Amino acid sequence: MSERKVLTKYYPPDFDPSKIVRSRAPKQAGPKVQTVRLMAPFPMKCTACGEYIYKGRKFNARKETTEQKYYSIPIYRFYIRCTRCSGEITFKTDPKNMDYECERGAKRNTEPWRMNGAGKQESDEERLDRLEREEEEKNAMQELETKTLDAKREMAVADALDEIRTRNARNERVGKDGLEVTVTRETIDEEKRRQEQEDEEAARMAFMRRHEALEEIIDDEEMADEAAPITKEAALEMPPPSFKRVVKKKKDHAAALGIKKKPSLV
Repeated sequence: MSERKVLTKYYPPDFDPSKIVRSRAPKQAGPKVQTVRLMAPFPMKCTACGEYIYKGRKFNARKETTEQKYYSIPIYRFYIRCTRCSGEITFKTDPKNMDYECERGAKRNTEPWRMNGAGKQESDEERLDRLEREEEEKNAMQELETKTLDAKREMAVADALDEIRTRNARNERVGKDGLEVTVTRETIDEEKRRQEQEDEEAARMAFMRRHEALEEIIDDEEMADEAAPITKEAALEMPPPSFKRVVKKKKDHAAALGIKKKPSLV
């Protein structure tokens, strides 16, 4: 890769430095003109073809220094070409209004808003009217700020009063021994525990009543069987008595109450 900065230059064999002479060219007559690269300072429309040129479009322009000045600030004129019809468009700087002024070849789409009535000289009466309007607007803003501060101050005072009332009410509830007197109330946990105890007691009572009713029914059935008379024919048809021990199956009272037992793991 070659070096970007050339340190040595090539001189041909027939190079004669004595032939190089310094000459003076005549001074350029008229305004000074130079080529610059710029962007359109405002949106414009070409008067020849109607092409729209937006703000910020880049051009290769000719910059001309005019003889006009605003105080000691020189005014420059720029020449550009339309991108469609190549018509010449000129505009110059306007240091008085800190803007640019379109001269010919195009028409400006929007005019900037200026305090002094679009660059026109205002009279003393117009200036006084404008100053009065500005003063009224300023007073309105000050009044609004004052109202806002007053509202904030009132809110702060109301909060402080609420805090003082709360503190006074707390101090009134304090007893003679310096401890705060509070009304004893059952907490949520205590209420839940008490409700569970009541449910357990009700279930136990219901189970006991059901158990007693079943025992009474069993006793009544046994007594009815013993009191029934046995006839001779029934006695002859009865099988002979067996002295084998018979294990009586117990009734499942838990199933009657709807209580399910867990199956044994063995």
